[in-house]
Amino acid sequence: MENRSEILENLVLELRRGIIVLSVLSQLDKQQYGYSLVQSLEDKGLSLDPGTLYPLLRRLEKQNLLTSEWETSGNKPRKYYILSKEGKEIYKLLQKEWMQMTKTINEMLKN
Repeated sequence: MENRSEILENLVLELRRGIIVLSVLSQLDKQQYGYSLVQSLEDKGLSLDPGTLYPLLRRLEKQNLLTSEWETSGNKPRKYYILSKEGKEIYKLLQKEWMQMTKTINEMLKN
C-alpha cells in the first residue's frame, strides 16, 4: 500500500502532465531551441526534464502545431521551434479552455 507522500507525489505528477503542453506552447511565440525552452520554463517555476520535452516537441511538430529549422552557423547545431499558424490557433483555444477550467476549479475549491 502506498503511503501518503507517494500518493501525493503521484497526484502532483498527474496534475503536471496536464499543464506541460500548454506551458510549452505558451513559450513558443518566438523561436527557441530545446535547452532555451527548458531554461525559460524553469525561470517561470516549471522544471521540465529534457527527456520529457524533446519527445513532446517532436509530437507537437508532427501534429503541425510547431515548425522547426536547424541553425548550423554557430558552434553547435540547434533545432529551433516556433508555433505554426495552426499552433497559434490551437494555443489560443487551449488558453480559453484553461481559463474556464481554472475558474471552475477555483470556485469548487472555495467550498
